Amino acid sequence: MAYFMVVLLDDSRMEKIKGTGLEEHIKYMFGGELRLLEVEVSEDLKNKILAEFETARVDSRGAITDVPVAFMRELFNQVVEKKSLGPEVVEGVLAKIGEIKEMAAKESEYLPPPEIEV
Repeated sequence: MAYFMVVLLDDSRMEKIKGTGLEEHIKYMFGGELRLLEVEVSEDLKNKILAEFETARVDSRGAITDVPVAFMRELFNQVVEKKSLGPEVVEGVLAKIGEIKEMAAKESEYLPPPEIEV
């Protein structure tokens, strides 16, 4: 089975990949409202991700999900830096696993709910 991770693209992220070969790999969902890239993940790298993050899982499509936001941010940074969607991108993220886990620990701290004007 092939595994992958989904990187969502907002306008800011689209600007960062503009003019690179990555543009031709953009996939569109929900009538083009959602743009994304799929990063390839090998069996070995999948196992490493699942071992590092207890919340991580593989869905029925083979997508690795439920990793910390810090992991996903660095995944996008590696995609931009390496201009690739191959396993070397995930290897680059895993090379920074200590830093990512530190940031992920802060994610789970209490955050107050947003103030919403009524």
